[in-house]
Amino acid sequence: MTTLLVLTNLPDPASARALAGHLLEMRLAACVNILAPCQSVYRWEGKVEEAAEIPLLIKTTTERYALLEAAIRQQHPYELPEIVAVPLAHGLPAYLDWVASETAPANP
Repeated sequence: MTTLLVLTNLPDPASARALAGHLLEMRLAACVNILAPCQSVYRWEGKVEEAAEIPLLIKTTTERYALLEAAIRQQHPYELPEIVAVPLAHGLPAYLDWVASETAPANP
């Protein structure tokens, strides 16, 4: 099982907290770090844009990624949200085991 670090950005603290809570409630993430606001500069529809955004660092597994991506897309207010996943090559084994345990589907 591979642990992933998934990155996305939300437009405000309230939507960031709501998405984090939803992902945890659905057991799609073991932990979500809501970072300090940042200024994003990007090209969108042919124009350079700027926006204040709230970055999220989401810890999950490859097995839960597809459902996590679908949940982010469903809850995200952007037309095209940034959703990128980075596989973790190394990590504290006990922490990686905890991520796997916390994202395992709940027993009925």
